[in-house]
Formats: sequence, structure tokens, C-alpha cells
Amino acid sequence: MNYPTYRLSAYTTGLLAEAGMGPLDVESLVLRAVTEDIGDGVDVTTMATVPVDQRGVLVLAARAAGVVAGLPVAAAVFDVVCGEDREIEILVVDGQRVDVGQPLLQVRARTHDLLRAERPALNFLGHLSGIATLTAQWVAAIADTPAVIRDTRKTTPGMREMEKYAVRVGGGENHRMSLADAALVKDNHVLAAGGVAQAFAAVRAIDPDIDVEVEVDDLDQLDEALDAGADLILVDNFPLEDMIEAARRSQGRARLEASGGLNLERAPEVAATGVDYLAVGALTHSAPVLDIGADLSVSDRE
Repeated sequence: MNYPTYRLSAYTTGLLAEAGMGPLDVESLVLRAVTEDIGDGVDVTTMATVPVDQRGVLVLAARAAGVVAGLPVAAAVFDVVCGEDREIEILVVDGQRVDVGQPLLQVRARTHDLLRAERPALNFLGHLSGIATLTAQWVAAIADTPAVIRDTRKTTPGMREMEKYAVRVGGGENHRMSLADAALVKDNHVLAAGGVAQAFAAVRAIDPDIDVEVEVDDLDQLDEALDAGADLILVDNFPLEDMIEAARRSQGRARLEASGGLNLERAPEVAATGVDYLAVGALTHSAPVLDIGADLSVSDRE
């Protein structure tokens, strides 16, 4: 698919499209971030201290070990701020584990532009790398089981595409990108429809082919969902022994997804119950930022 853009290079556009992120969407978000950072005026400090014609090299480097994600987004920031007068070199690949001090991306441009792009680029790159790093930790925690780590829709408004990309980079899987992708019948839907079977039937009546996941709170509701023909069942806040029983009852009939009260310490024992997925909202709503810094060196003047 071709994505028309206004300020992004063909190289950055290709990287974003390959990663499953719409370049126009990324560019729009980058523009908002850059505009927010500059406010209604200019970078007073840089204007006062840096010669207008000075050029420099800015290197983004890891200050902590982790999994890097978002390098194409960081490149988009420099595209937008620096225009055509820049040289960008990406030194690692998204998904790579990096060590403290490892250079990730290098940009040559006017020092004024580099300093204006620095913080927005670090904000995006640190946030997305934090998500990828946390996801990788969850994936590693259940590596001895067949279960899969999945994200949720608990994402930062406007950043869902980026954040879910970071989950994939960290080794996790995406659930729904939007409400239209699949049906998830939750407790409020069950209440409104009058029961699990009624809610399931109502969704099937609208779209006979869509995947339908049903959230259940106990084993009785699990049986209702199984009898109704649910493709996937979300066992919410089940005790371990009930998860094991749910897996036994569901075998060959429906896949199971565990949610509620999950943490890294409990992940291995939950995954070992026989569920197919662990739904982890924390991947996107609570991931610590990966510490990434920027080092400037002055090269020459125009």
C-alpha cells in the first residue's frame, strides 16, 4: 500500500510501512509532539547559545539494557524537524537487545534542528522501547509453556498503532486493534443481553463469520460459552484450580485467555494451567520507559 506523506523521506516511509505503521499517522503524531514542545515561540536556550550555521552530530544511545523499538518513529522526528538537510543512520534494528552505552541512531544536521528534535525523538523511542522490553520479559517468563502473551486496548490515545507495534517487537501478539476487528462479549454486554448465550447469539446474528470471544467469571458461565460455540473464552480473575478445570473442559472446543490479577511472578504458573493466552494490559499502560540519551558533538559550520 502506498502512503502519501509530506515530510518523511522515502527511507523512513518504507521502514514505517514495513513495520505496519501508517507513515501519515506517524507524521501527524510527530508534528503534534514537535509543536507541543516548541510551544508558541522558539527554543530560547538554543537560539541564545548555538550559532545558527553550526552543524553537529547527535547520537541516541541506550542508558539501560533492553529491547529497542521505535527507531523508524525517531527517524520520522528528525525528518520532520530537520527537513532534507540531514543524514540519518540507524545503527541497530528494532527488536534487538541492546546494552548500556550502545549507539542506536545517529543524525547529522544543523545543531539547532538536532536540539529541537532531540526530546520528541527520545520520548517516542524510550516509550516504545520500554513496551518492547517489558513484553520481552513476559514472553521469557512463560517460555517453557505453549501460552502466548497478548496485549489489550489499554493504550495511550492516538498511539495504539505504535504501542501495539512495540508489543510485536518484544515478542508478544496483538489482540484487537479496534472494536471492529473481533467481538469480545464482556460482562456489561452479558448483562445488557440477558445472559452469555443470548449475547453470543446476538453477535452471531449480526456477523456469522466474526471471531467471538466471551468473558466469563466462573465455570458455569464457561459452560454456557462453550455450549453457545464461542471461539475464544476470556477467564477473568479465575483461581488457578479453576483455570486448570476450564482448560480441561475447553480442550478441543475453544481457546482460553487468562486475564485479571496477572503479574510477572504469577505468569509461569498461570501459563502452565493450559490456557492459550495471557492478556496483559500492563504491556502498554504501565511499561517503564527505557532510558535512552542523546550525545551531541559539533562538527562544523555551513
